[in-house]
Amino acid sequence: MALEDVRYEVEQGLAWITIDRPERLNAFRARTVDELVACFKRAWADGSVGVVCLTGAGDRAFCAGGDQKQRAETGDYGPSESGLFEVIGLHRVIRDIPKPVIAAVNGLAIGGGHVLHVLCDLTIAADHARFGQNGCRQYDAATAERWGLVNAVVPVAELRDTVRGWADEMLAMSPTALRFLKQSFNADSEHLMGTGQVAFSGLHVFGGSEEAREGVTAFAEKRQPSFDRYRGDVSV
Repeated sequence: MALEDVRYEVEQGLAWITIDRPERLNAFRARTVDELVACFKRAWADGSVGVVCLTGAGDRAFCAGGDQKQRAETGDYGPSESGLFEVIGLHRVIRDIPKPVIAAVNGLAIGGGHVLHVLCDLTIAADHARFGQNGCRQYDAATAERWGLVNAVVPVAELRDTVRGWADEMLAMSPTALRFLKQSFNADSEHLMGTGQVAFSGLHVFGGSEEAREGVTAFAEKRQPSFDRYRGDVSV
């Protein structure tokens, strides 16, 4: 498919997949997700690629999650090839591709963008990166490294070269051994897939509520949401 939201480049065995929507803090719409899935499959099928790096354009954001401005404007994440919002398929292909995936976090990794970096096998963060969800406490790169959520923190000017160095180390190793290693790490959490699907179903139900729409609208209007009227619901 023609790429509009994502850039795909291969340099000496390393495939760079870059979310290219800096004007939206690299937030993803349905088309972005389709393109990301296509790029990961392209890297999977390419025998010259041994390592993949996922990053964002610019130096403000890795990915700010789903495009809430798009949702506020149209009520959804826009059209996709299948008619579905294939974000679970994106999560799946990042885990299933039998090649190491590095997240190069060059700024904000918030909401669904935070999820994407966690799904990657390794994370190298720029020193100004921030992690978390929207509307709650977020944390800086140093804290994330201390907690083991990222593998290394470097100055933003060194991020790309650091990825290149790590990729070269892995490219010198047995691809079969790396595939087994990745799959063995993933096997420990594979049973959580069902729980994740339940969570997405709950998110879908909540996303259609007036309460959720107030949060999305407030985000788009750059104001604090007002949830006072929903505190009387004690049905659960």
